[in-house]
Amino acid sequence: MPPYLSFRAILVLICVALASAGAALWPIDAAWAQDDSDDDGGSDDSGDDDDDDGDGQGRDAGDDDDDGGIRPTGRTPGNAGAARPRSPTRALAPVELSVMAPGEIVALNLSNVDLAVLLARGYSVTEERSLPEIGGISRRLAIPADTTLEAARNEVRALPSGADADFNHFYRTEQSPDPAVCEGPHCASQNLIGWITSASASTCGGDVVIGVIDTGINPVHPAFASARLALHRMTPADYDPSRAVHGTAVLAILIGDPASRSPGLLPNARVIAVDAFHSSNGDERADVFTLAAAIDFLAARNVRILNMSLAGPANTVLERAIDAVSARDVIVVAASGNAGPSAEPAFPAAYPSVIAVTAVDRTGNVYRRAGRGPHLDFAAPGVDVWTAASVSGARPKTGTSFAAPFVTAAAALMLAGRPELSASEVAMQLAADARDLGEPGRDAVYGHGLIQATSSCGR
Repeated sequence: MPPYLSFRAILVLICVALASAGAALWPIDAAWAQDDSDDDGGSDDSGDDDDDDGDGQGRDAGDDDDDGGIRPTGRTPGNAGAARPRSPTRALAPVELSVMAPGEIVALNLSNVDLAVLLARGYSVTEERSLPEIGGISRRLAIPADTTLEAARNEVRALPSGADADFNHFYRTEQSPDPAVCEGPHCASQNLIGWITSASASTCGGDVVIGVIDTGINPVHPAFASARLALHRMTPADYDPSRAVHGTAVLAILIGDPASRSPGLLPNARVIAVDAFHSSNGDERADVFTLAAAIDFLAARNVRILNMSLAGPANTVLERAIDAVSARDVIVVAASGNAGPSAEPAFPAAYPSVIAVTAVDRTGNVYRRAGRGPHLDFAAPGVDVWTAASVSGARPKTGTSFAAPFVTAAAALMLAGRPELSASEVAMQLAADARDLGEPGRDAVYGHGLIQATSSCGR
């Protein structure tokens, strides 16, 4: 037998062996893909993928498992005509979002003498707002070209009237980037907290003015057909406007028309909504200079409750604004943030005078990306919450942003029946009424527990 025939025979034997082994080797990737490993502090998932990240309730609609996109085809590689496995999908690198405005410091209540010192040093005032409710004047200062932001902040703070100066930090809405999936009778969020009947809700809360700081809102959405809603855009006209997506969803949870596809908790409530956001290359954000102005604007209109479904870093200017309205007995409710359980506390939720809200799913399991910490006050529905879409209709939404309005509504309901209550008394009563979740007592995952609507109008 010629030598080359032996070589061909060897090649044939190798191919047959590889084809036979393929069926045994292939399922390894499938087993890897099934490892949920959420570590979400909720259920053990027990086949239900209850990780609450909007990934399709275990159907992997969002390909949230770390499997590189590989899926078994149902045919072994050795089968004739077998479909080739998909190539691993390369995950997109996360976009690094700016934390603060470059080259800017925000200062409250600089004296004329200190301002003159800064102007002589090369600073300039790019924008100025009077904040009569918070107290004083807020200024955006452009720093000299030869100065770093850190050095500029220290320089302004060293002045006799500059202690409250800080960076012009950005704050963002707290909604999940994952597609939410709503199933069942749309979608049981109100029942979870024992909410009052829609007939009662339609007549409640009319005397309580609620302020909302958020993105743009679509005022012609059917959800707002009968809404008592006033809108104000706070961002400068030369800024690109924010999209009317997040704000529309948050407002519909609060005051959606009972006859619409997204009935709200308190459709008769009076709401003043301020759009404090702008868009920059697709990044929707609110800077602290504008947030302080929005808080002052709403305080001047005597809101009793302020809903802030947004989060960002600690900031002295924001803290002063929150302290000022809290001193006026305004209840401030904020989302705890979606940066994950190991993230640093998000603000304004982590300020002591603010009610911090985390999100849970329909079974009471915490949203796996929700922020945690000893500052948390309450849990509320925030996974697959059925609410208004931006243009028309409705869809489920997920994130701590959408949990905050449930607590805002519960506080408004309590004030509707007992308007004499102070902000601290409302918070204490809500804590007493909450359904304990997780470890006994207040904890870093659920706070006092799941908010409960035990109040009703006139009680």
